[in-house]
Amino acid sequence: MQLIGTVAPDRPLLVLAVAEEAAHLGEDLPVLLTGMGKVNAATALATVLASGPHPAEVINLGTAGALRPGLDGRIHLIGTVLQHDLDTRVLRQLTGQSFGGPLTLAADGAVLATGDLFVSDHAARDRLAAAAELVDMEGYAVAAAAQRAGVPVRLVKYVSDEAGEGAAKAWRDSVDDCAVRLAAWVREQLAGR
Repeated sequence: MQLIGTVAPDRPLLVLAVAEEAAHLGEDLPVLLTGMGKVNAATALATVLASGPHPAEVINLGTAGALRPGLDGRIHLIGTVLQHDLDTRVLRQLTGQSFGGPLTLAADGAVLATGDLFVSDHAARDRLAAAAELVDMEGYAVAAAAQRAGVPVRLVKYVSDEAGEGAAKAWRDSVDDCAVRLAAWVREQLAGR
């Protein structure tokens, strides 16, 4: 975990997994680098939010794998995020309670599946494509931590790979371009904040 800058109640906090995704952001907004995966993302953000003050909003920027064709080349705002590696149905049968169900962030937008698995095979991609358009490793955790703390949250993703064979190489080859695109979105959407 690395917090760059100072969290303030009148400014958003940008949350990213790794420095490669944040490489082209300016220094005018605070940035939290959480590390990869749900546990790192949730604990890093919860630590910052517990320390106070709360930011005006949390914006999770990052790369994502495309689960369906035609999703690359643009920014995706996430409407719903779900966990693909937590069997909520079985947990509900065992306990009678719901844990970790889908989170709605906006009335419209892409569906993002989050899990502690870098999706790099066609079988996993095809299985996930039945429920979502994009896949990442941190979005759900960031959204859950922010919502639990009562802080507005947005997830903003740029496709780095097709979540199939060769995804790891594609991510390494495209992460810098994705970082450029995400930084441009920040400049356009958050100018003057």
